[in-house]
Amino acid sequence: MGQSFTGRLLGVVVRDLRCSVSALSLSVALGSCLLLTVDAAAQTSSPPASATRTPSELPQVDVTAPKPRSSAAARSSETQKRQSTRSNTRRPVAAPAAAVADRQGQGDQRGVATPPNSSGVAASASRLGLTPRETPASVEVVGADTIREQGYHTTVDTVKGATGVTAGDAPNDVAYAMRGFQGNQINVTYNGINIGPTGFTALTMETFNLDRVEFLKGPSSLVSGQGAVGGAINFVTKAPHTGPITQEAFFGFDNRGSIRSGYGSGGSTKIDGLDYRFDISKSREVGFIDDTDTKNLHVSGQLNYRLTDTFKVFAATEFKDYQAKLYEGTPLVTSAYSGAFATSGIVSGNKISDYNLSALNNVTIDSRTLSTNYNVLDGHKTIKESWVRGGFEWAATNDVTVRSQFYNYNASRDWYNNEVIAFNANTNQVDRERFYVHHNQNMVGNNTDVTWNSNILGMDNRLVTGFEVYHLDFARPGAASIAPPDQVSLVDPVRGYYGTLQTQRQTAIIDSFAINLEDRLKITNNFALIGGLRYNPFTLDRTSVDKFGATKSGFPYSASWDPVTGRIGYTWEAVPGLTFYSQYATASDLSVGSLFLLSPTQKLTLTSARSYETGVKNLLWDGRAEWTLSLFDIERSNVYSAQAGQRLNLAGKMKSQGVELSGAVRPTPESKVWANVAYVNARYADYDFTGGTYSGNTPPNIPSLVVNGGASYRFINPGWLPVELGFSVRHVGDRFTTDANVVTMRAYTTADVFAFVDIPKSPVFPTVDNTRVTFRVRNVTDKKYAVWSDPNYPDQIFLGAPRTYEIETSFKF
Repeated sequence: MGQSFTGRLLGVVVRDLRCSVSALSLSVALGSCLLLTVDAAAQTSSPPASATRTPSELPQVDVTAPKPRSSAAARSSETQKRQSTRSNTRRPVAAPAAAVADRQGQGDQRGVATPPNSSGVAASASRLGLTPRETPASVEVVGADTIREQGYHTTVDTVKGATGVTAGDAPNDVAYAMRGFQGNQINVTYNGINIGPTGFTALTMETFNLDRVEFLKGPSSLVSGQGAVGGAINFVTKAPHTGPITQEAFFGFDNRGSIRSGYGSGGSTKIDGLDYRFDISKSREVGFIDDTDTKNLHVSGQLNYRLTDTFKVFAATEFKDYQAKLYEGTPLVTSAYSGAFATSGIVSGNKISDYNLSALNNVTIDSRTLSTNYNVLDGHKTIKESWVRGGFEWAATNDVTVRSQFYNYNASRDWYNNEVIAFNANTNQVDRERFYVHHNQNMVGNNTDVTWNSNILGMDNRLVTGFEVYHLDFARPGAASIAPPDQVSLVDPVRGYYGTLQTQRQTAIIDSFAINLEDRLKITNNFALIGGLRYNPFTLDRTSVDKFGATKSGFPYSASWDPVTGRIGYTWEAVPGLTFYSQYATASDLSVGSLFLLSPTQKLTLTSARSYETGVKNLLWDGRAEWTLSLFDIERSNVYSAQAGQRLNLAGKMKSQGVELSGAVRPTPESKVWANVAYVNARYADYDFTGGTYSGNTPPNIPSLVVNGGASYRFINPGWLPVELGFSVRHVGDRFTTDANVVTMRAYTTADVFAFVDIPKSPVFPTVDNTRVTFRVRNVTDKKYAVWSDPNYPDQIFLGAPRTYEIETSFKF
């Protein structure tokens, strides 16, 4: 989409909003000032700064909304009544808007349980306790029911179902892309807490322990901190509920020998006011590439204790253990060498190897290498993570609520493998090079926010003031010297072992403080102004020593930043269920590399990003249908781009314009149809270098078109067990492997089919309320395709999984 369309449209909307604001009362005029402040801060902060950020959202503990104060006699009578019935009946609990999100993962049964799921509350999109329809941004929630129905086993599977989101496993770890941006420009948070750059910290998790996954599109530093240029993804763990204890379990396997299982339990205990949740899941996935088994263990638990009607405390803990034998990619090979084994439809283009400079010319993927692993035999990746969180929620008055959360996060990550896999056209061999790095990360922090509901000149107003502080200690032992590069054959390689290793050490300490302000002013019952500001000063202290323990040149050093980011917008419910919105937002992130790798010679500046967005959200047909439409224009300045061998080039600016449309409908009680489509025009500007220019080129891994869709029908006949049949389809357009745009990962379309059989309670298993047996076939056409490429290793790509057959049995009791 060109600037003449999206840019002018969004600009007019925002300018009209400014004019409207200036004509209203003093409080509304403050919204206009807020917009100007955000804009000025994005352009004039010196330097535009960023930091890893930990949002202030609590894990949605349910606290009863404060009731009108009653007399002492009435309170005494109420107390005696509660005491007399405590042993038999649990007092019903009303939850504030912000707490509703805990139950949204179970699906909004009044509407459609598929994305965009706009009846839920996405706490990571706003601290104001708003639903996606009430938020002036593109927000999507994938709940537990959708995860279960669509068979999203892992977090990578789940994000691919969202509108316009793609994902892949890069050599270091998981990478996501949306709205033309990828990697560290997409924030990943856990229960609203940001633990650092995605490329360093993102972990593929099983989804059984999750209640939902939340998506906030576009620049969103206000909510999720530095780096959220393209958007943010928040993974929310299952939390306790008040009521009878419910339990669930599942067991599944596939034709490759993968096994998954899980058990969860939660509800109210015999101790009045004490609720719990416990989940454990474990998997062993056998990869479609040789010798790439993955083991994943996730244990999570939380206790909520209500001391009074208005005060509640909670404690939560999690542990994750991830062990994998790595697949680092499949090499691009010259078609002349592969001959009859050259494939079509996976990649195309002509290039010179970035690693060994041999002329690959017309490239292909050799059909003999579709399952070949070129990694060393003792290569591995292991990650262990632990969380401890605790805090309280206090309804201090009828209009003021205080939430506070303390947390401690620890991670140990280890990569010990071969990462370069580059075909050499001069030798017809595959060049390899080793990689080693270890992370020790410890992070402690507190997020506190105060919500104040008030009335200004007859208009309802909600103000949330958040305070965030954390201390992050990061140690990174890396390879100082390793076994020299080697070569193996393209077909049936003798993989060998890692060899000798010497290490050196780097450290980074980050101290951060942030103040967040968010406000919603309802001008009328159906028109609201919503805005916010974030001020986030932070400091970085770095050290680096060589393999002999000697401090390297330029170290230690310290740097500091104090960025200001924010957003302002409006929502207008023109008719019941039909909402128009627009917003202007800013964000910032590190311009070069990562805070954990930044060297003294690199520019200690931050990027600045701004976004215009407008759209429509509609819930209709008595909640049986919903759809959303959004148009956006994003520009990111002061950009550096990764090149082969982890070099960096000044790329100037990145521009992204596009449109997203998603919807779902239940035509009948037995049927469901859902679909989403995203079109984006992402490109570089002012990207010039000696000998050429990449201006106008598309960033790596960014497709112009992503389409998802699916449908299901439930057959219910007397005398027969309920059976549901369904399918889903995914199309991803062409993507480039590097900024040069010389090699294309071709567009692909895959389809899955599934069937459920629901077995109700029976005399055989009287304690089991429901048993579901699921049969699923993934990639039914066995499409061969490329799913991702890491620009740091441009001579290799990652293949998508072939056809897979699965069966799973789940129980609720």
